[in-house]
Amino acid sequence: MAASRPAPAHLSPTPADRPVYVIGAGPGGLAAAYALRARGIRAVVLEKSDRVGTSWRGHYDRLHLHTTRRLSALPGLKIPRKSGRWVARDDVVRYLEKYAEHHELEIVTGVEAFRVERTGDGTGWLLHASGGRELTGSAVVVATGYNHTPRLPDWPGRDDYTGELLHAGRYRDPKPYEGRDVLVVGIGNTGAEIAVDLVEGGAARVRLAVRTAPHILRRSTLGWAAQYTGVLVRRLPVGLVDRLAGPLAKATMPDLSAHGLPRPDTGLYSRVEQGAIPVQDVGLVDAVRAGKVEIVAAVESFEDGKVVLADGGRIEPDAVIAATGYARALEGLVGHLDVLDGRGKPVVHGGRSPAQTPGLYFTGFTNPISGMFREMALDAGKIARAAAKDLRTRR
Repeated sequence: MAASRPAPAHLSPTPADRPVYVIGAGPGGLAAAYALRARGIRAVVLEKSDRVGTSWRGHYDRLHLHTTRRLSALPGLKIPRKSGRWVARDDVVRYLEKYAEHHELEIVTGVEAFRVERTGDGTGWLLHASGGRELTGSAVVVATGYNHTPRLPDWPGRDDYTGELLHAGRYRDPKPYEGRDVLVVGIGNTGAEIAVDLVEGGAARVRLAVRTAPHILRRSTLGWAAQYTGVLVRRLPVGLVDRLAGPLAKATMPDLSAHGLPRPDTGLYSRVEQGAIPVQDVGLVDAVRAGKVEIVAAVESFEDGKVVLADGGRIEPDAVIAATGYARALEGLVGHLDVLDGRGKPVVHGGRSPAQTPGLYFTGFTNPISGMFREMALDAGKIARAAAKDLRTRR
């Protein structure tokens, strides 16, 4: 277990034995810890791995932020200009490491929090952690991450399938698939980018299984990043954004219906509200138009060594990469507190705590069109303000 240096003594209005515990040393947790410290609140970050930014370290090699460098910085430290407009995975990791060092955040690694509950006297929070630890805090910030646990659908016949099947979380680069026939399942941003990566990396054939046609946006048009539009419309009525987005998509994106990707029949922002973020085009459109990425129906099952598709087709790829998303996996940690919705996501986030659990905050569990890093930066300030107000009230 390793820890950074303790918080300076003059930044400790919370009792020494009851800091605010932040669970997770990803961007959301680090930003929250900094914002709390900036308000004179001792924050201790608990990280189950041996270093910060573990989730980012595990992403595929070609990954870049789809949000701009300037609008992706966490509070208190800019991302270096040399990282470019679209920051690469390794540069994100270096930035998170520098962020923790620059702000002298108090981080304890190698400790996993399993369960959070109210203290017996109702004045704080008790965290049950690895090694039999029981930690008492004045408040808790849950920042365990949007991409926590890989989700692999329980397709019929999956367990008996003898072909190569892996979740996208285990994909790193296209080299192992050079000259091979690969099926990518799922057309979110991850699936779309992996499909392009495979094409550029020399895969013999790349097919992309799609259940619902996504909204596809250009990452940038004439220098105007799609994120800028997302920020501008973030608070507008859903129906209005849907009506504005339709004509814009027709004007900027080609119709791919002939290639198996019709324009979506539901509005862009309506989809976002349902949890489906638009796909940022980093080469998929050209690859589909050129026939280098073939669109096929959704996967229904596995049978006799073949993949059975929703349209009745059967294919036999050399490898199947499932870009089927992640689960938040919060049930064991806070599920008993009645703070999760039907999809396992927190019912509130940022500076708001559920009514029945004051002092419990969540960050990083939304994926807004204005950019996740930007929203986590904003959430950090809201959490710090709310926590400071709550602590003053208790005195």
